[in-house]
Amino acid sequence: MPRNPRSAAGPRPRRQAKAPPPEPRLLLLNKPFDVLTQFADADGRATLKAFVAVPGVYPAGRLDRDSEGLLLLTNDGQLQARIADPKHKLPKTYWAQVEGTPTEEQLQRLRQGVELNDGPTLPAEARLLAEPPVLWERDPPVRFRKSVPTAWVELTIREGRNRQVRRMTAAVGLPTLRLVRVRIGPWTLDDLAPGQWREVPASL
Repeated sequence: MPRNPRSAAGPRPRRQAKAPPPEPRLLLLNKPFDVLTQFADADGRATLKAFVAVPGVYPAGRLDRDSEGLLLLTNDGQLQARIADPKHKLPKTYWAQVEGTPTEEQLQRLRQGVELNDGPTLPAEARLLAEPPVLWERDPPVRFRKSVPTAWVELTIREGRNRQVRRMTAAVGLPTLRLVRVRIGPWTLDDLAPGQWREVPASL
């Protein structure tokens, strides 16, 4: 009977975790609208390269091209995984400008979790902002329908599905017109202007 070549070779060696860099770095960037969360693009679209000239750092998680706000970059693979991996359920807070005036029923549906085509979402924190947040002008501006009012909702989720916030608001009848991420775990956007970044201690 032929021997299993894998068993003959013995057990596979365990993959060792990559050692942290000698100088771990963590950058907080305000990603502008229409910028990809990568450093190169074969189609010539805008990337992080235009804003971050720090070698060896990579995005910890993603932010859609048509979304704005806080993006974390690090050279520490372990920290990157702890930030980006959904199993750690790191809270992420967004300000979403939505079409329509949210009702308490719609906000409660967001809080309880909504059914999407890839399954129900986890419960979220959702509240209506009494006043529009003070933000930079988006370039290009958001296209509004004059006959339809808009409002701002603050939404905090602990998952990382593709375009999740936009799909959640759409599922309850509140299409998102503009989306800005303002917090990831303990880190906040604060007064960073679009395209600006600052460095913080690389720890979680």
